[in-house]
Amino acid sequence: MKRLFVSLILLIVAVPAWAEIDIQKVTSEKGITAWLVEEHSIPFTALELRFRGGTSLDEPGKRGATNLMAALLEEGAGDLDAREFARRKEELAASFGYGASDDSVSVSAKFLSENRDEALALLRTTLMEPRFDEDALERVRAQVISGLMSDAKDPNTIAGNAFSEMAFGDHPYGSSGDGTIETVTSLTREDIQTAFDNVFALDRIYVSAVGDITPEELSALLDELVGDLPETGAPMPGPANVAITGGNTIVDFDTPQSVAVFGQTGMARENDDFFAAYVMNQILGAGGFESRLMTEVREKRGLTYGVYSYLAPKTWGPIYVGRVSSSNDRIAEAVQVIRDEWSKLSEEGVTQKELDDAKTYLTGAYPLQFDGNGQIASILVSMQVNGLPIDYVTTRNAKMEAVTLEDVNRVAREFLDPENLHVVVVGKPEGMEATAGN
Repeated sequence: MKRLFVSLILLIVAVPAWAEIDIQKVTSEKGITAWLVEEHSIPFTALELRFRGGTSLDEPGKRGATNLMAALLEEGAGDLDAREFARRKEELAASFGYGASDDSVSVSAKFLSENRDEALALLRTTLMEPRFDEDALERVRAQVISGLMSDAKDPNTIAGNAFSEMAFGDHPYGSSGDGTIETVTSLTREDIQTAFDNVFALDRIYVSAVGDITPEELSALLDELVGDLPETGAPMPGPANVAITGGNTIVDFDTPQSVAVFGQTGMARENDDFFAAYVMNQILGAGGFESRLMTEVREKRGLTYGVYSYLAPKTWGPIYVGRVSSSNDRIAEAVQVIRDEWSKLSEEGVTQKELDDAKTYLTGAYPLQFDGNGQIASILVSMQVNGLPIDYVTTRNAKMEAVTLEDVNRVAREFLDPENLHVVVVGKPEGMEATAGN
């Protein structure tokens, strides 16, 4: 019955009305800070922890260690091996999740109020006493390697990896955080423990909680859950030398349909022009069927099923990228249309109608992101990581509305860089050759 109950909660979890979200800042006795949204209508809480650094903290020659470590965190902890840990978590009707990306390691938890103390005690063991048993290590290693073998045959993954290597060189961003078959095969238990020690520290933690918990309860929870973590972790990798220059890179791959990743140097999230750039990208490539790229590449010419672009404000090296796929005999035309639209927007800007439509969509869609306690908790942590103010939820749409036509067109002129737009194509593209550039 309890399993059914928690399943229903995960589906119909109390969601505060977006306009009524009240975010409180909570600081524990040990000085750990968290953001809290109280919602007591259902006895359930979502907790989100984020640790800056992520797979970028992998030691030299140990690529994939942080990713493998994160996958092992619920494969046994404290006195419980993997099977016993899974059984105990199920008994508590709790849900834990662990993940690693370029810039962070995430820990997510969802639990019933009646089981809060026991669920958090179990979660604590994964942060303080991970086992990294050899049998679990070998099992999860095999899963990761299987994924890497699949990736080696996936043109989308190959294209993404090739673009990252071209853009970031020997910075950690320049290679996959999953590692390679060779590096993952060679990782030892000691390497996994080092990756754990590098990440989990108080100098890089961000926390949020949403649900049936008070500020006083959250304060005590913070000290109990993470208060005993080390003060500092491994040094951050530092800025990447993003040196994207114009040209084409061709990766020969036997497939009837080529995949292209295209991009240029990006814009940091804290840049004053980021909102204008965000709106500009909505018009150029993020607006689904309404975007210029979809209109020109798909609707008018039928060159692809889909094309898109997005701002990727990575902590140590922002980029602006997009993707498209097309048959080998048409990919060259698709890429040329993209280049033409990049140049056209840079030179001519956007229209008032395009701007108005983009802002209407972006402001209207924003509240829909707040569709569950877990999602809200994730948003709150992301806000903290990005250095956004605690009232951002209520001021964001006003900032979006404040973007003017002059703002967008100035940013288009200054930011878009058609001459240094680089395209990586994986496949057997007809009518395309590798050219000067990275």
